[in-house]
Amino acid sequence: MRDAYTEQLDSVFDDLAGICRRVETAVESATTALMTGDPTIAQEVISADAEIDRMREEVEETCFSLLSLQQPVAGDLRTVVAALRMVSELERMGDLSVHVAKIARLRVPDVAVPEQVRPTVARMAQVARTMVGQVSTVITSRDVEAAIALGKADEEMDQLRRTSFSELLGDDWHHGVEAAVDIALLGRYYERIADHAVSIANRVIFVVTGHNPSTVDA
Repeated sequence: MRDAYTEQLDSVFDDLAGICRRVETAVESATTALMTGDPTIAQEVISADAEIDRMREEVEETCFSLLSLQQPVAGDLRTVVAALRMVSELERMGDLSVHVAKIARLRVPDVAVPEQVRPTVARMAQVARTMVGQVSTVITSRDVEAAIALGKADEEMDQLRRTSFSELLGDDWHHGVEAAVDIALLGRYYERIADHAVSIANRVIFVVTGHNPSTVDA
């Protein structure tokens, strides 16, 4: 009986890692749509989000079942509660990818990102995608050191966000208000993906050590 229970707990983390891999694909594809102005890819990202939502529901159902039937305590309870919070954050990361894809689709046949800021936005997208991929590894391995290292990548994202603001507020910005709003929103979306990645990593630390890092979101 205990073996089956342990397998259920482990399967929850396997499912979380699976959702994370789908989110990584969503971030990558949404960025491709953004940089190329491809409405087909943008729509694929938007449509695929339903599968992430479905997977979230399955994880939640498993967690609620464990809570009601197994009444976990101590470390097991910590794992189930953390999983419920993590799956919610993963879903939000998927939603943010959809927001990126919607900006891409909205500006078709044009490309939403002006050439002037493409390097900054492209780097933000790359950092976000890399962090999501690292989170998948952290969830699977429950590697505390790897989880801690994610915070350093988030520092780069914060700097890129400041750079994007400087670019769109500079005297040489000639792309209009609409493009400025797009870039401001895109910066926010990629930044939030990174923030959620760090938060999930911190929850893994909590599962493994029983201690909440000071940077865990309330």
